[in-house]
Amino acid sequence: MELTVSNPTNLREHLIKNGYAWAASSYSTNGYDVAQGVKDTHSLGTFFNGKVGKPKRVYITGHSMGGHVTAVLAEQYPKAYDGAFPMCRVTGDTELFDYFGSYNFVAQALVGIEKEKQQFPASSTYATETVPTIMAKMEFQNGISNQNILYNKLKAVTENMSGGDRPLFDVAFENYKSFLLGQHTTAPGYGVAPGNIVNTADMVYQLDNDPALSPEEKELNESVIRVAADPSSKQQGLTGVPKVTGNIKIPVLAMHNIGDLFVPFSMEQIYGERIAEKGNSDLFVPRAIRDIQHCGFNKQEEVEGFSDLVKWVEEGVKPKGDDILNPEVVADPNFGKQFTRVSVFTTDNTQKRLLESL
Repeated sequence: MELTVSNPTNLREHLIKNGYAWAASSYSTNGYDVAQGVKDTHSLGTFFNGKVGKPKRVYITGHSMGGHVTAVLAEQYPKAYDGAFPMCRVTGDTELFDYFGSYNFVAQALVGIEKEKQQFPASSTYATETVPTIMAKMEFQNGISNQNILYNKLKAVTENMSGGDRPLFDVAFENYKSFLLGQHTTAPGYGVAPGNIVNTADMVYQLDNDPALSPEEKELNESVIRVAADPSSKQQGLTGVPKVTGNIKIPVLAMHNIGDLFVPFSMEQIYGERIAEKGNSDLFVPRAIRDIQHCGFNKQEEVEGFSDLVKWVEEGVKPKGDDILNPEVVADPNFGKQFTRVSVFTTDNTQKRLLESL
C-alpha cells in the first residue's frame, strides 16, 4: 500500500514564503495510535537532521490526533523543539472516551432504560434498535427549538460535559446529537487499548451550572450505569494512550473550536488545568475559535497563531490568548471573537461559519 502525508493546508503557503522547511510522517501504524505517532515524528526529526542538516529552530504542530502527538512531544522531548502549536486535539487523554460513553449512558437512562439493562459495551443491535428508540422519545427531528424535556436534559448534560455554557452550543448540539449516539462502541478499548478504556465511576452529570446537585440531578446520576476502566488502559509514558500531564517546558500556543463536540472544548480546558497545576501557565496560550466543526480553522487563524508562536519564541513576546478556565468569560456571547477570522459560511447543516453569531 502506498503511504502519503497531507500538506499543512492552511500553513503551507506561509511556510514556503517564509523560508521554512517542513516534514511530516504518515506513521508506521494505522488507527488512533498516538504513541506510535510520537515515536515516528521524533524519529523524523532525527532523520531530517542527518539528511538535510540541523535547523536553527524547530516547531511542532498538528491537528486532531496530530495535535495530541504534538502535545505529547512538547512534554516528552522538550529539548528537540522550540515551540508547539497543537490544534483541536485530545489533551484529556482517555476522558474523551468517558465523554462518548457518558453521552450514551445518560441518553439511555433518560428514555427510561433501567440501569441493569443499559448497554456497555453496545450490543450488535444498539445502532438499529436502541438509538432509534432514543431519537424517537427525544424527538430529535424537531431541531434547535425542540421542547422535549428529555431532549433538553441530554442537551444540558452534554453542554456541561463538553466545556460549559458558551456561544454556538445550541447549533453545535443540533449538528452532533445523532453523531454522538454513534460513538457508543461494541469494542470498549476503542482500538487504542487492550481492555475497557471508559471510566465513568466518578462522573457527575449536571443539568445546570450550579455544582451542588439538585434532587433531579441526584435522581439522574443514580439512574445511570457506571463503568470502570481496566488498569491496562491507563498506562503512562509512550504506551497505551500517552497522558498529557501539563508538564510543558517550551512555549505552547493551542487552538480549539468552541462548538466542536467530537473532540469537545473541554479537552482544551483540561489541558489548561493540568498546565496550571504544574505551574506552567506562563508557557501556555490557548485560543478559542468560533466554529462548530472539528478542526474548523481557516488559513488566517492558523497563520496568525503560528506567527505569534514564532514571535514568542524568537523575540520573547508572549501573545494574547483567551481565558478558557473562567466560566463567566466562556459564557459571554462574545467569547471566541478575539481570534476568529470570518472567511466563508454555508447555509446547510454543516454550518461552517455562522456569520450571524460572529
